[in-house]
Amino acid sequence: MRFDWDDLRHFLAVARTSQLSAAARRLRSNHVTVSRRIDRLEQALSMRLFERSSRGYTLTVLGERLVAHAERMEREVESFGETMLGAGEWARGVARLSTPEGFGNFFLAERLPSFARAHPGLLVEFVTIQQIVSLSRREADLSVTLHVPSAGPYTSERVAGYRLFLYASRDYLARHGPIGTRAEVNLHPLIGYVEDMIFTPGLDYLSEILPGMRAGYQSSSIQAQLQATLAGFGIGILPFFIASRHADLVPILPRELHLERDYWMSVHEDLAAAPRIRILADFIRRQAAEFGPRFRGEALLGT
Repeated sequence: MRFDWDDLRHFLAVARTSQLSAAARRLRSNHVTVSRRIDRLEQALSMRLFERSSRGYTLTVLGERLVAHAERMEREVESFGETMLGAGEWARGVARLSTPEGFGNFFLAERLPSFARAHPGLLVEFVTIQQIVSLSRREADLSVTLHVPSAGPYTSERVAGYRLFLYASRDYLARHGPIGTRAEVNLHPLIGYVEDMIFTPGLDYLSEILPGMRAGYQSSSIQAQLQATLAGFGIGILPFFIASRHADLVPILPRELHLERDYWMSVHEDLAAAPRIRILADFIRRQAAEFGPRFRGEALLGT
């Protein structure tokens, strides 16, 4: 039985992505090499580790057993490298990070390039989409969400609390007059999420802040909702750290009408100690702490 650690690295990449091409991108290799490594490992072990199909590679029972052993070896290798070189120098490979659109595009996107420059050996795959990315299916290594995963072997921590307020454009208020009471808010068109595409309760703003009201303009994207508010369609519910970038947006009854939400960072327990994950998580944690007053809208509330 002859195989080496590189064979196991290729095995883990395919196990985590279920695709040769995706595994190859993570390994900075090509799908032919990945396929050859998997074939060689199966021959060396005299066992079938994956079922092949048009949908990709699915672990067999024996393959699932090998994952636990291979991940244990991976942690040992990374621990040794970190001991010899330090976490910063040893942080290499690929880390896939998923975040909500607002956190990703309006906060982290402008900060992550400095992290990438400081760690050229680590490729961060930065995913910002309007849905939940599964840690259990290894669609992401590190995930920022609006909620804590309900079950599973995950380590989670709250990285930031943020506030949302009602906003309208100066042009809209010039055309329709000032809004001074909650009752008056109900007389104006609202901007919000597509109701049957709200994938987490944290995005169901209207039922909490204006119960019984429906959005007349709906989009699954916070960017599109921001643009609709700037264009003067009506009243939008926006995070302070996003809306405060635009001088044309005016907060409406901020002390009376606002929401509070949290961002949570989660990682699978098997990956939490990996240098590439830990150093990325530390970066996000520091940046979020420094940005705390903007997240919380302290300037608007005078706190």
